[in-house]
Amino acid sequence: MAKSKVAVLKVKPETVLANIERVCELGGMKQALVPGHTTILKDNISWHYPFPGANTTPWQMEGTILALRKNGLLDVSCVQNKTVVTNAFKGEDLNHYLPLFEKYDIPVLYNFKESDMKWVTYRPKARMHVLDRIFPEGIQIPDYFFDKNIVHLPTVKCHIYTTTTGAMKNAFGGLLATKRHYTHSWIHRTLVDLLAIQKEIHSGLFAVMDGTTAGNGPGPRTMIPVVKDYMLAGADQVAIDAVAAKMMGFDPMSLEFIKVAHDDGLGVGDPRDIEIVGDDVSRESWGFHVGDNLASHAGDVLWFGPLKSIQKLFFHTPLVNVFIFASEAYHDYYRWPLKDRRVFDTWRTETPWGRLFDAYARTSGGTGPRPAAGANGARVQAHAE
Repeated sequence: MAKSKVAVLKVKPETVLANIERVCELGGMKQALVPGHTTILKDNISWHYPFPGANTTPWQMEGTILALRKNGLLDVSCVQNKTVVTNAFKGEDLNHYLPLFEKYDIPVLYNFKESDMKWVTYRPKARMHVLDRIFPEGIQIPDYFFDKNIVHLPTVKCHIYTTTTGAMKNAFGGLLATKRHYTHSWIHRTLVDLLAIQKEIHSGLFAVMDGTTAGNGPGPRTMIPVVKDYMLAGADQVAIDAVAAKMMGFDPMSLEFIKVAHDDGLGVGDPRDIEIVGDDVSRESWGFHVGDNLASHAGDVLWFGPLKSIQKLFFHTPLVNVFIFASEAYHDYYRWPLKDRRVFDTWRTETPWGRLFDAYARTSGGTGPRPAAGANGARVQAHAE
């Protein structure tokens, strides 16, 4: 298998927009995306609350828009989705995307609004691992996605069901409708199937990944934010996820979604076959671990444990609303007000990236980074007891 290229740069708040333009150039954005086609920005709102490490950052969004413009890709839109625990409208507001959309005239579409796009049956050319069996009535994807470039904007973080999450997982919310929870028991191979579909329907694929504050622990929401000051970019979705996983301290080829995608020829997951350009990260191994929270304990039983065989009783019937309410109550009414809001406030006031986030909040119509002096914020512990 030919080598893939992933760009990685150490960045700082004062120059982050220029840094992002540079990492996109090194990662091959111009070669990966087709001129004259609309480019979709697919941000990552894992939680509508602005928990550090969980969501696309405003500088990641702005820097990517500037990089696209520099490369002559001026027809740009953003597509949002909702999940059972996230509100897209609240998320784009609290994470400071709205002023950027206004400043750069980026239309925002919602895959759950029929006026924006319709869900159509798609028959993949590639052999599916699981999606054709999970959705025997037909795989539904948004009609808007066809023949457009897409740029994924994930963050470097752990995930309770896939160990790490990044570019490949970022397609999950955009390409699958609200019944995507049907796939959780087969989540790794679902991500592989989705990448195969993306390669068929999109004119170009690229990812810009934010590791300025990375998420350790039981992600993608309830994590320990750790300031790491990195940005990554590349066209190979498997390779960028593999590099991020290795930096976090995991063996990429031990992760099922990376290994299967690599074996299927959808990308390169073996770090030995990935060319890393930019800064030397060969010694980066952060010792991240996933751990558990209330959501992972429930998921282990319902999706992967003894109740897996009868999960249709829970998730394909109105009983699913019980689990939706429980998840919302746990994250929004317990974790955020009692624990994670304090973690966010510590990050916001004591780290340069948190202060930059505040700078985006204080300005309308987008910013640019402002100098941030003071504590280097090497680690923000999520202990809120």
